[in-house]
Amino acid sequence: MPKEVAIIGVGYAGFRALTPEVSYKELMYEAAVKAYEDAGVDPRRDIESFVTVAEDFTEGTSIFDEYVPDQLGAVLKPVHTISGEGLHGFIAAYLQVLTGAMDIVAVEAHSKASNILTPDEIMAFAMDPVYNRPLRANPHFIAGLEMNRYLCETGTTREQCALVVAKNKHNALYNPLAAYGASIAVEDVLESEMVSYPLSRLDMSPRADGAIVMVLAARERAEELSDIPIWIRGVGWCNDSFSLENRDWTNAIYAARAAEMAYRMAGIRTPWQELDFAEIDDTFSYKELQHMEALRLCRPGEAGLLVEDGATEIGGEFPVNPSGGSLGMGHLLDASGLARLLEVVLQLRGEAGQHQLSDVETGLAFGWRGLPTTSGAAVILSN
Repeated sequence: MPKEVAIIGVGYAGFRALTPEVSYKELMYEAAVKAYEDAGVDPRRDIESFVTVAEDFTEGTSIFDEYVPDQLGAVLKPVHTISGEGLHGFIAAYLQVLTGAMDIVAVEAHSKASNILTPDEIMAFAMDPVYNRPLRANPHFIAGLEMNRYLCETGTTREQCALVVAKNKHNALYNPLAAYGASIAVEDVLESEMVSYPLSRLDMSPRADGAIVMVLAARERAEELSDIPIWIRGVGWCNDSFSLENRDWTNAIYAARAAEMAYRMAGIRTPWQELDFAEIDDTFSYKELQHMEALRLCRPGEAGLLVEDGATEIGGEFPVNPSGGSLGMGHLLDASGLARLLEVVLQLRGEAGQHQLSDVETGLAFGWRGLPTTSGAAVILSN
């Protein structure tokens, strides 16, 4: 029988547009202290390995795991960095426990986006250096192209994308962790500054600073340490083409493949019936809709109609991003997927406060690494 693993502790800090009073190390330390207290562990005694998620280009330093041990309590312990999405790091920690070599592992991801003066230029370094980077186009043109193709092929409208923005920012008003809660109308989104047609400024998730730490444990230790372990039922990940020339511009294949892997592991055949809610990437408004369809939460071309009907609202048939998502909470760079997972944990523990869903037992988190990648990961949790 496969080894069972649970999340036994979570901690977080920041989740604000600006955090000039603290460094990224202080954000990490605060989140770690909260997570260890929540899990009832001493990192120096109990945690056997540490995983951090970071990209050297955004950190401004190379070999980033050299900057991790002090604030995580990981001195003289195994530490390694995943240069990927936050959920990739989480899955790496999960797999370490599955090997049987470790019983308790901690994973950390963070964002100090406010420190980055030229984010678009850094993003451009991820583009193909031979065919794409010499064009010197703002990387957001990729999102504009993909959004335009997605709307054209599926019949989704800009108004339906704007409804996603309005929904998520409204949800964020009830989430104390959210930095960008607001009451806005569809017209506000449609009339905001155009970035790359049809993508407007309000269609884009604004950046935020924050840190998240989670503690994972094998079943024996989880039941010993926690009264409310949240069990990992399925994980999946996938990378589609890196090239702009041969990727699918309508369908999020990476999301579909990652989800299928997670569903297969969790024994889920009809996700829209067997899951209670989902926290999925909404870096751009259309991405929530595109990802809903790829994750089989609805049929192709139906996501926009479900949003119009209110089915994805907190009180709807299938809530999507009750936290406010990245549009409402702020985009935490490579920690964004872990933020989606954090919300799933809080909901399943009944600790989501004013935006708590009723009678939820199983939830899905999905993260996309962002432009210009086609890289994603999915995690299914239950209580």
